[in-house]
Amino acid sequence: MADDKPRLGKGLEAIFGENVSTVLEEIQRTHAGVAEALPLSDIFPNPYQPRSRFDETKLEELAQSIREHGVFTPILVRKAVSGYQLIAGERRLRAARKTDLTTIPAIILEFSDEEMMEISLIENIQREDLSAIEEAIAYRTLIDRLGLTQERLSTKVGKSRVHITNTLRLLSLPQSVQQLVLEGQLTMGQVKPLITLSDPAVITELAQKILREGLTARDVERLSKAKPTAPHPKATPDYRYAEQLLTDKLQTKVSIAPKRVTITFTDDDDLNRILECLGVLEDHET
Repeated sequence: MADDKPRLGKGLEAIFGENVSTVLEEIQRTHAGVAEALPLSDIFPNPYQPRSRFDETKLEELAQSIREHGVFTPILVRKAVSGYQLIAGERRLRAARKTDLTTIPAIILEFSDEEMMEISLIENIQREDLSAIEEAIAYRTLIDRLGLTQERLSTKVGKSRVHITNTLRLLSLPQSVQQLVLEGQLTMGQVKPLITLSDPAVITELAQKILREGLTARDVERLSKAKPTAPHPKATPDYRYAEQLLTDKLQTKVSIAPKRVTITFTDDDDLNRILECLGVLEDHET
């Protein structure tokens, strides 16, 4: 019956500042007696799960343990319009699906959408096994969906505000660089200095250099601080005075650019006149 289903008692506010994973594990232990065997096919992923990558080797090890001993700790779910949505126990669920099991023990909780999102994200953040990008996305989701300040979020997840601010700044990196962090090819320490750069092309190029050369976080910091010295543009010479002198002397338009003088004339007679002014036209005696 619905009244027999375990709840969080004082609500989520009562566990803020505590380790959410510990609280959930306590629920699983203390309410194991009311767990139900639910069909694996009826359980759907948690839509608020921030983790996108799972270690397949560790999943297979867990699956082998389940084949031998079964699932000792029930997963947590909530009733959905069709079937159930997972709240906690993603690794157990994935591992169980690698075996020949058709059901899995589950405790059905009554969570609102907001509670489910909040506790799922906070639990994963506190487990500290997310990539830096997954963690940043989780922070952004909590801030946007719940209207939290970074200070309030800091209290909820048990992380410093500075850590949250620095992690969120990773989302300003180009998508290709974020993907490298998501895939574990680059660490937060390696890409953190890149946040100070403004040119996406430079950031992407440096990220590839980090990969190629295996640069440390300190190496990257030195590179990002080494601002290339731009060559001073050469001043364009001011030829206006010379142009005016020639214009006055030749009575025609004269323009001067570096290494070039342009004299304008209208026809052959005008050209001869200019040549005479320049004193270069030879006199031909008849």
